[in-house]
Amino acid sequence: MRERVDQLKSQVRCKLSKAKSMAYTVMLVDVLERLHIDDHFRNEITEALQHVLLLHHEEHDDSVAAVDLLHLESLRFRLLRQHGLWVSVDVFDKFKDSTGCFRESLSTDARGLLSLYNAAHLAMPGEEVALDDTIAFSRRSLKSLQGKLGSPMAEQVSRALDIPLPRTPKLLETMRYITEYEQEDAHDGVVLELARLDFKLIRSLYLNELKTLSLWWRQLYDSVKLSYARDRLVESYFWSCAIFHGEKYSRSRIIFTKVWDKSAVSILPEYLRIFYIKLLNDFDEMEDSLEPDEKYRMSYAKTTFKQMSEYYLREAQWSSDKYMPSFTEHLDISLMSSGFPAMAPVRLLGVRDRGSCGGAAAATKEAFEWATSVPVPALVRAGGELARFLNDVASYRIGKSGGDMASTVECYMAERGVGGGEAVAAVAALAERAWRTINGECAVVGTMDAALLPAARLMVNLARTVEVIYLGGRDGYTVGGDLKGLVTNLFLDPLPVY
Repeated sequence: MRERVDQLKSQVRCKLSKAKSMAYTVMLVDVLERLHIDDHFRNEITEALQHVLLLHHEEHDDSVAAVDLLHLESLRFRLLRQHGLWVSVDVFDKFKDSTGCFRESLSTDARGLLSLYNAAHLAMPGEEVALDDTIAFSRRSLKSLQGKLGSPMAEQVSRALDIPLPRTPKLLETMRYITEYEQEDAHDGVVLELARLDFKLIRSLYLNELKTLSLWWRQLYDSVKLSYARDRLVESYFWSCAIFHGEKYSRSRIIFTKVWDKSAVSILPEYLRIFYIKLLNDFDEMEDSLEPDEKYRMSYAKTTFKQMSEYYLREAQWSSDKYMPSFTEHLDISLMSSGFPAMAPVRLLGVRDRGSCGGAAAATKEAFEWATSVPVPALVRAGGELARFLNDVASYRIGKSGGDMASTVECYMAERGVGGGEAVAAVAALAERAWRTINGECAVVGTMDAALLPAARLMVNLARTVEVIYLGGRDGYTVGGDLKGLVTNLFLDPLPVY
């Protein structure tokens, strides 16, 4: 299988290098990314998109039908922005009438509308007017088409209306798209064969890692007697796979699963000593797995865990004292206790990419300094806000236990004197604002050094998993059954053949 994969990779590499038109290039890159085989072609994709960027002022190919223009322009916009390249929202003006509204003739173009809807969710701060209207128009039009679309467009529209493509973990999109792509008339047989073989190879690796982690977790769970804790090893590993895909991230997945799972456990005093000893042992094992020139990384991870315990303690004190903090005071603590900022250096801890596949290295000393800097970097803070807001909206809808501290939703209600519905809507809007901050920080025009973008994209991967965990106001981590279908699809179900 590996020999065949190498042969197919060479063929796809030739397709990328020979691509000349904007239309063919963006459609091929989009397919490679949605099939999650783009990591094999980092250099080629970077060069191809740079070429697409330079073609901005040139006319479209005569061979491109007018009905495809919205799809292609939207696809180009999304891909360039996702790769940190600047493209203005003005590119959509050509699809508007004299009043500045999108032409109603576009409202039946399902593929174009879907691409436009996904592209608009890469909005940055300051683009609310232009892209909010774009989202509203495309969403309204897509909803009106539901029930009239065939497969697989119907399924793709439904997924995007739940979670737009730029906010969907690539692994989850691949699990669905790999079978949908085969149904497309214009699918490329070479690309499809590569995707299917690559998926089978990586699945075998995932199952071996999951076996190792399951044995480790069962020993920990039984020896520390964590009967009150959430038994979520498989779910935690599933999210690790969504963040770190591919063979080169094997060590990262194992480390991240171990740390994530235990950071989510609330430890009772009588068990704290045993758990703490186990935690220290695991940190020692993690350090042993690092190369000599990588061992400096552990100090960053340990420091952030110490800091996170201080935030947990503050929250515990608030709960004990029945204290209702202001919304701002609450957020300054709870975005940190969400675990997102503390996980920033952990996400980099096991990465051993060293700029492989033509891409820049993610786990550099500069990246660790950035991820743990004070004040918290804007992207990391926004990720923490997103995790906190979506968690609190879900918790409010589900109902919390008596010992829990007030959430951001409840603080907003108390501070503003509003009802639960209005508070939930306001907090959800703040989650949307956090996404726009993330989008802006990942663009070259943002405040971030371009050399930090590989590390930043790993942070974005975690933000995407948060969207799925709390989809529709559920808590997919606490209520693990909500994720059973996804877990089964990834690890067990055979890939259908059409």
